[in-house]
Amino acid sequence: MLRSHNFKFKLLSVSTLVATLMSIAGITNAQSIVKIDGSSTVYPITEAVAEDFQIAKKGAVRVTVGISGTGGGFKKFCRGEIDIANASRPIQKKEMEDCKKSGIQYIEMPVAYDALTVAINPKNTWATTMTIAELKKMWEPSAQGRVTKWSQINPSWPDETFKLYGAGADSGTFDYFTEAVVGKAKSSRGDFTASEDDNVLVQGVASDKNGLGFFGFAYYIENQKKVSAVAINNGKGGVIPSSETVEDATYQPLARPIFIYVSTKAADKPEVKEFVTYYMKNAVKLVQEVQYFPLPPSAYTTIMTHFSQKRTGTIFGGTSAVGLSIAELLKREARLEFEHN
Repeated sequence: MLRSHNFKFKLLSVSTLVATLMSIAGITNAQSIVKIDGSSTVYPITEAVAEDFQIAKKGAVRVTVGISGTGGGFKKFCRGEIDIANASRPIQKKEMEDCKKSGIQYIEMPVAYDALTVAINPKNTWATTMTIAELKKMWEPSAQGRVTKWSQINPSWPDETFKLYGAGADSGTFDYFTEAVVGKAKSSRGDFTASEDDNVLVQGVASDKNGLGFFGFAYYIENQKKVSAVAINNGKGGVIPSSETVEDATYQPLARPIFIYVSTKAADKPEVKEFVTYYMKNAVKLVQEVQYFPLPPSAYTTIMTHFSQKRTGTIFGGTSAVGLSIAELLKREARLEFEHN
């Protein structure tokens, strides 16, 4: 039986609720805390792991999972305020520098793949397939206040005003989407409804016939009756996000790896080490339960070895991972070409 992956109530996370209920029930008081923050995209996976881990530990460890966005999570991480950062993109050069200044070293751990999903209202019958060029025309900075109607994107589409919904500036999803679609990270028109909470974006698209937004695949799957996925035409016809199209690298450039980053100082704590070990051992099952795409089982073994050996740094050099297939990611991991922080 799959876990319910309804992510609407994030102010009090399931993991925090589990720990609280255990304490009330007198099972035991939490003795240690693992602090995690960052990406709302990675949140469902880490939260599922945290929930099960706390039950396995019978309340001896409390795990808190926040959703300040990838950028917000890295700010806290590089200040030493949290043990683990959830990230929907690789760490950037500025963040690497901030961590270095604070003496924070980190272990980069890919945990799954996401199919960043462009979504429309189910009543939209015209924009069911779009090219990256059409999305760029809609989202690029020069479109602000100038490109406002569907007919301006494609002459065969209605002469109606569209409404855009997208991730906020602190979101790794915003960084990835703008680089993949516009060609430069954070380069976007500003006249759209922005939120770090994917549920706000889902509800916006669901309530507006002319709405279009983007968010992580798990939020699309959770709301399939409310929104529809746009097929991405990258020259080979329209491709819908799915496990098959992520694995065979046809859903590009919107398929992407997602991560956790663990500080080496935190990794010395028994509770953090146990949590990360539990994460890697149960990743395949829990990633699938919350509707993302797991890496091959052998990959988690390799990544866990990197953690055990404290292989610090990043294989991305502070740049993005746009268009990176699972096979290419695993080749990079195998070569261990880390840029140390």
